Amino acid sequence: MAQFQQELGHLYGPQVHIIDSPFLGGLLARLCSHESVQPEINRIVEVLYTHLISIAMNNEFDIEAFEQKTRMSDYHPDNLLKGHRVSANQKAVSVNLARAGTYPSHICYNFLHFSLPYQNVRQDHIFSARVTDSKDKVTGSEFGGMKIGGDVRDAHVIFPDPMGATGNTMVTAIDYYKKHIAGPAKKFIALNLIVTPEYLKAVLKAHPEVVIYALRLDRGLSSQAVLDSTPGQYWDQEKGLNEKHYIVPGGGGFGEIMNNSFV
Repeated sequence: MAQFQQELGHLYGPQVHIIDSPFLGGLLARLCSHESVQPEINRIVEVLYTHLISIAMNNEFDIEAFEQKTRMSDYHPDNLLKGHRVSANQKAVSVNLARAGTYPSHICYNFLHFSLPYQNVRQDHIFSARVTDSKDKVTGSEFGGMKIGGDVRDAHVIFPDPMGATGNTMVTAIDYYKKHIAGPAKKFIALNLIVTPEYLKAVLKAHPEVVIYALRLDRGLSSQAVLDSTPGQYWDQEKGLNEKHYIVPGGGGFGEIMNNSFV
C-alpha cells in the first residue's frame, strides 16, 4: 500500500517507519526539554499520538471506497460524495503497557472509534516493570498483572509505548499474546515516539513481522562516522543507550513525566 507520510531513509528493513515530520519532530523535541512540564507534557503527548495512530491506520488498516449523500444532496441528488476511508469491518486492540503507555494507549483507543464500530475496538492493560541488575542495567521485563479482554483473532494489536529503548517490554508483551491469547492477530504494530537501534534489532529479531512506527531515531552515543552514515548501514556499531539503558539524547523517563511521579 502506498505510504501517506514522508519517512526517514534507513536500512532497518521495510517493517520500520520513522516519520520525517518537522512539525512532529519539533513538538517531540519540546516534550524532551526541561522547560516542558505538566499539563503541557500530556497535551503534547496527545497531539503526537493522535498523529502517529492516524498515520499507522492510513498505512496498515484496510481501506475501502465509499460514496454517500451530503446535506447538499436534496438540491443536487446526482452529485454524491465519493472517496476512501478506513474500512469499518476490522478489529483493533490497543495495549496499555503501564505506566508510560497508559495515556498513549487511551489516546489511541479513543481515536480508533472514529473509524471502527465500538464492538470492534478494545483496550487491554499490562503492568510492566524493568528488571535491572546491581548496576541498574536492564536485564528483562516483569509483568505484575494484566487485564486482557478476549482473543486477538484477525485484529490489529497496537502497542503505544513512547520509549523504544531495549525492546525487552515489547518483545515480552508480543510473546505473551502469541503464546497465551487466542489468535492469530492480523498485525502487531508498535507505536513509539523515540526508538534506538538496539530496540529495533531486539524487537525485529524476536518478532520480524512486527510493524514499527516512530517519530525519532536516537543513536546519540554512536561514533561520528556512524552518525554520518545512513541509519542501519552500520547497525552493529550504532548505540543509543547509556550504561543504565536510558536513551541518549532521549528525553528522560516518559513514564515519570507523564504521571508526575518520579519513582
